[in-house]
Amino acid sequence: MNGAGDPFGRDRDWTGNVTITYPDPAWEVLDSRFTGQQGNATLQRLWHGVGHDAALWAEGPVWMGDWGCLIWSDIPNHRTLRWCEEDGHVSIFQTESDYANGHTRDRQGRLLACEHDTRRVTRREYDGTWTVVADTYQGKPLNAPNDVAVHADGSVWFTDPGYGILWPYEGHVATLEHPTRVYRVDVSGQISAIAEGPMHRPNGICFSPDNSKVYVVDSGATDGPEYAANIIEFDVTSDGTAAQNPRIFADFAPGFTDGIRCDTDGNLWCSWGWGGVDTNGVRVHAPDGTLLAVLHTPEVIGNLCFGGTKKNRLFMAGSTSIYAIYVNAVGAAMT
Repeated sequence: MNGAGDPFGRDRDWTGNVTITYPDPAWEVLDSRFTGQQGNATLQRLWHGVGHDAALWAEGPVWMGDWGCLIWSDIPNHRTLRWCEEDGHVSIFQTESDYANGHTRDRQGRLLACEHDTRRVTRREYDGTWTVVADTYQGKPLNAPNDVAVHADGSVWFTDPGYGILWPYEGHVATLEHPTRVYRVDVSGQISAIAEGPMHRPNGICFSPDNSKVYVVDSGATDGPEYAANIIEFDVTSDGTAAQNPRIFADFAPGFTDGIRCDTDGNLWCSWGWGGVDTNGVRVHAPDGTLLAVLHTPEVIGNLCFGGTKKNRLFMAGSTSIYAIYVNAVGAAMT
């Protein structure tokens, strides 16, 4: 069985008690160049909390291979959660998370977090303490860092759209102190503004496999249909200190994307939703921007990451659930 009637199996029994015939119907392949579908792997819902344990808005997944777990944010519940690969157990990783959103790991394997409530980027040291990576620019508090990526030179790049201070649900209400931007923090701790436009709400961010390009989501459509719902592609300068030549990589209307990751072939895997049920899932784009395939899910996917021992398992933070599927692709970044 592939669900009660939906062609993409979104109405299936997600307990795993009902057989799904391979290939998984969740895949919609649109271009013959797409080779990322693993034909004998199924889309799984790894976790869906119930009652007090339920997630309100799952975001910011990060794979911790040496810990054997996935960590993700439940932003409005002011916590981060942890799924154990060994037995599927889910537990609270951090309470009082400062409404953390996006996560990644630095070149030393330390966890980086974008905190809405404190308006800062932090790093978890090996002893479990937290160090502030960035919280101000030119003497003023950051807006509310959202997502983060690490360049090969060790510099930390993050977006600052301000969502965490627009309403109390994911942080607290405050006034934006800066234009919405992308920032870079070098290994010495020096912060610089990388890009201020043309993005209205810079959101998800990742590098191409060779770090020659950086992709930044503009989820400005959250402010109204007159704003963009696209990904902007920049060239990274040869010294890795700046981004230039912005251009539209792909448009996501209806709906918009949020979190993005590259695989080792340069394809961009993008969360998708907010444009009706048929936009719930993941879009995969070729390096030239062509839409190759869509992985359909029953919930909006807010963010995603590659993980597992071989980095060939796609983990998705889907609103109130965590989904996963093995793919014929390997994540380019550490997470």
